[in-house]
Amino acid sequence: MKQLSRLMTAMLPALACLALMAGTTEGLAQEVGAPAASAPVATAPEAPAAAVPAPPKIDTGDTTWVLVSTALVLAMTAPGLALFYGGMVRGKNALGTIMQSFIILCLISVQWVLLGYSLAFGPDKGHVIGGLEWLGLNGVGLEPNADYAATIPHQAFMIFQMMFAVITPALITGAFAERMKFSSFLVFTLLWSTLIYDPLAHWVWAVGGWVRNMGALDFAGGTVVHISSGASALACAIVLRKRLGYGKEHMVPHNLPMTVLGASLLWFGWFGFNAGSAVASGALATSAFVVTHVATATAALAWMAVEWIYRGKPTVLGAASGAVAGLVAITPASGFVGPMPAVIIGLVAGVVCYLAVLWKAKCGYDDALDVVGIHGVGGIWGALATGLFASKAINAAGADGLFYGNPAQFGIQAVTVLISVGFAFVGTFVILKLVGTMMPLCVKEEEERMGLDLSQHDERAYS
Repeated sequence: MKQLSRLMTAMLPALACLALMAGTTEGLAQEVGAPAASAPVATAPEAPAAAVPAPPKIDTGDTTWVLVSTALVLAMTAPGLALFYGGMVRGKNALGTIMQSFIILCLISVQWVLLGYSLAFGPDKGHVIGGLEWLGLNGVGLEPNADYAATIPHQAFMIFQMMFAVITPALITGAFAERMKFSSFLVFTLLWSTLIYDPLAHWVWAVGGWVRNMGALDFAGGTVVHISSGASALACAIVLRKRLGYGKEHMVPHNLPMTVLGASLLWFGWFGFNAGSAVASGALATSAFVVTHVATATAALAWMAVEWIYRGKPTVLGAASGAVAGLVAITPASGFVGPMPAVIIGLVAGVVCYLAVLWKAKCGYDDALDVVGIHGVGGIWGALATGLFASKAINAAGADGLFYGNPAQFGIQAVTVLISVGFAFVGTFVILKLVGTMMPLCVKEEEERMGLDLSQHDERAYS
């Protein structure tokens, strides 16, 4: 048996060569016009008929995955983000904070149907905005759209993207938690989504968008969602006054179990966020799913370790925050990198986002729930890391990054970061000043002392 095994092993290269020679001979014969060995000889060949492209066909597996992913991303906002933020504020503001995430889900869903989807993904106008042809979902039906989703109904792609438009302004609410007037919050959110999110989504993701044409890679929203929300959060923290007692009173989270539950739901829903962005149930979705989990777990451990070193003890809030930082950082890279780069991305995210949160205290701005440090800094790192670790071996439709022989991609990613930060920060600053001329941005001091639950909603989270 051992001799037979050696003989077969020795024969394998020869058999491979024979197979290769056979394929080459057949290919050469066909190339020069000679028939293949098994093909009949045609005496009077006819002119080939013009190829008719097959119409797009709906794939039920892809459709199922995108609809499930849509539900997962919805769960990221309510209940995921609502609980994550709601547990970190003081008890008198818990309902008000949860209400902001919940009502954004309702408000932006309607805005997206009426206007937002057409502006973000409608027919390109000058590479900067979508046209108004799809207002009210006119022309957005149940047939596939070859530009965005060739194997699922157009409305499935539309509602999947709706959930991204929903969660992005919800992330910003962490910056002005415990002090913004509810009516002002509604006006700001509607204006921000229409004037900041929709154009930026068109630039980066839509066919014809100028940032997409530049070659930027953003698989699931590192620039469109996280950098934009982080930069906008910084503008909010600067324009809105600080919370009463900020820097003097110890404003601890009122319910950390709620926060950890929210973070866990974010982790769960993020698989739809990233893997769902493949818009198909296949190998790319699997890869994005795997790297999302790996980066998140690594970032949670990294944040816990560096906090342990700095403070002497690891905290539950730190581990949950580290997990969210890892989710943020892997988002733009999730469809372009493999598992080991995901470990590096998560490791760096856990460290730099923790340091950014510490840096906030030295700068003095009141970003109540660390949106800038986690989403802004994490999103920037993720976008740059995409330019380092992207590989066409993972996604042939993408590009190679710096470490795979294409340094130009890192430069493109850096420019994309600057565009996203600049547009979101300046645009948000202008919107806040505009809203502030029409109505107060913050509640009155006595209303803030009372808490948003009672002053804005006449309710209590706990009796």
